[in-house]
Amino acid sequence: QVQLVESGGGLVQAGGSLRLSCAASRRTFSVSAMGWFRQAPGKEREFVAAISRSGSSTIYADSVKGRFTISRDNAKNTVYLQMNSLKHGDTAVYYCAAGPTSYSDYGTYRYWGQGTQVTVSS
Repeated sequence: QVQLVESGGGLVQAGGSLRLSCAASRRTFSVSAMGWFRQAPGKEREFVAAISRSGSSTIYADSVKGRFTISRDNAKNTVYLQMNSLKHGDTAVYYCAAGPTSYSDYGTYRYWGQGTQVTVSS
């Protein structure tokens, strides 16, 4: 089974920061680009950020560019999402995803975590 486990969500004030982590199996992580998506209540899941297999390339949604940073630690089989300057509109369940044909091909991610709630108060 492919398992992705997110952690690090919580409640934070607007302007604050959170760091999300996603732990994956070594087998999955070593061969996969990784991405973060989010879903707010009543909304469709949207792309947030992605990182290539090697970690050399990243891409961000316009809404988070300059505030969020995706990174990966291949030794720990973990991908991170550092979220700074959080806004109320960032409130959502954040999902880790793996297994795309390309890190930037948003529609091809095959494996998903259970999600972690991020709530930004105003």
